[in-house]
Amino acid sequence: MLDTSSLRVYNLLFRLRGERVPTKQIVIVTIDEDSFDELRMQWPWPRAVHGELLDTLRAGKPAAIGLDLIFSEPSARGADDDAAFGKAVAAAGNVILAAAPAETVTQEGLKINTNLPLLMFRQGAAGFGPVSYPVDRDANVRRALLTTEIAGAPMKGFLWHLYRLGAQAGIPARPLPPGESFLINFRGGPGTYHSIAYYRIVNGEVSPKTLEGKIVLVGATTANLHDVFPTPFAPGDAMPGVEVHANALETLFTGDYLRETPLAWTVALVLMMAFGSVWITVLIRPMNAFLTIAAVWLVTAGIVLVLFTRWHIWFDVVAPSLSLGGGYFFAAVEEFVREQRQSRRLSRFFSPGVLKEIVRARSDLGLGSARRTLTILFADIRGFTAISERLAPEQVAELLGEYLTELTEVVFEHGGTVDKYVGDCIVALYNVPLEQPDHAAQAVRTAIEFQERTRVISERWRARTGVEITNGVGIHTGEAVVGTLGSRQRLEYTAIGDTVNLASRLEGITKRFGTPIIVSESTCELLNGEFSTRPLGEVPVRGREEPVRIHAILGPGSGLV
Repeated sequence: MLDTSSLRVYNLLFRLRGERVPTKQIVIVTIDEDSFDELRMQWPWPRAVHGELLDTLRAGKPAAIGLDLIFSEPSARGADDDAAFGKAVAAAGNVILAAAPAETVTQEGLKINTNLPLLMFRQGAAGFGPVSYPVDRDANVRRALLTTEIAGAPMKGFLWHLYRLGAQAGIPARPLPPGESFLINFRGGPGTYHSIAYYRIVNGEVSPKTLEGKIVLVGATTANLHDVFPTPFAPGDAMPGVEVHANALETLFTGDYLRETPLAWTVALVLMMAFGSVWITVLIRPMNAFLTIAAVWLVTAGIVLVLFTRWHIWFDVVAPSLSLGGGYFFAAVEEFVREQRQSRRLSRFFSPGVLKEIVRARSDLGLGSARRTLTILFADIRGFTAISERLAPEQVAELLGEYLTELTEVVFEHGGTVDKYVGDCIVALYNVPLEQPDHAAQAVRTAIEFQERTRVISERWRARTGVEITNGVGIHTGEAVVGTLGSRQRLEYTAIGDTVNLASRLEGITKRFGTPIIVSESTCELLNGEFSTRPLGEVPVRGREEPVRIHAILGPGSGLV
């Protein structure tokens, strides 16, 4: 599958590059439908007619004549027919004949048919060689052979002999490529090279002088003779074999045969693309990573196209592209799974908005413990022990679940972080982990809405069980150590320090002062007059030498006016 994809990209590179005008040193004499109509002869045509063709071509003094026709058996028209053809081949002196070696597996074993031209033809020819081409797994012809092994012995190919004659005749030629084969740099699809119908040469309609110094290839272009192949410019068995010869010959003379990059280069790029895409995906957000990786791929594809077009280098980009996309996919999936795990782990502490920011930052935003200034809120149901005695355990659990769920929503709405639940008590933190300029005010807003929500819940439960609930809220602002704390077995996001203890004490004295919301002096100073307050004086607090100045929150929703 990967090889097939690479070959398709190879063909695509040709089409993106576009067709190129060939040189004028190669002309094709086509055995086409028009020639069959004009000559009115059944195939195979008499060899004497081919001899007439050679005599006419010889008069034009071409550099070489390549006959892409097989003459491995005596003519059905008799020895005179063969003699006429053999005489014409010898007279021309620059004819290259085709061979078609084949291997067949029989019951007796491997049978090799050399299918060489008849000896009488070989003796007068300037050379002969195999005209076959190797095909890739998609049946396309992309590579040509300079040498073919027949029965264990190497034989120079049809193209090699034509190249030799052309170079000897003065056609500018670059050195042959190393090895026994090369990638053909196709100029275009069928019809790219100048062609002349066979019958026009035989009938004298074309002056042989137009062929002087050129390589003339004679071969079938009609599909009826089944000498057609799929090539990069002509998928689906559309290019005649003689036109493949023309493209291959021009590649040899110009020296612009395609060069494959070493396998080590491809492996190195695969690894680099894979690790690079993973690194990019881990480093930045998935969508930004996708756009970055897409840009990298486009640049890589552009470089591959430039290498192919200008320097005739084929870099197989399919495997590197797959590694680039695969690295992104697996890293993105891993990142998604990580974010989901992180979201589940942190969702009980943080509001959806705060959680989104934490996940967006792709870190815990400093969730490690550190000293921070924060506002802490404690809220507790008053007389919960007595309420628990009046209700069944299942009703107590249902009441707590309903109460804590609604209050948690309120905390999250105001950007707070749930520290913990202690029985019927909910502890919330503000100004962590993200900065909140109005963290004290947000805590007070939370406390006021707590009273409203609690009254609604109380009305529902009074109608159902006759039980009423109220709560008290204590709020204090100060410094505390906050972050992920706990043991190796279990960590919690929480705050510790005297600030936490004081907020808890303030919640405990709300009942004594008959006010549902009490804030400390440090919190009150940060409210900037946004809320109506009433000083409650100083109160001693256990664990502190100095008394603490406290204030009640007044106004609608606070429980006091």
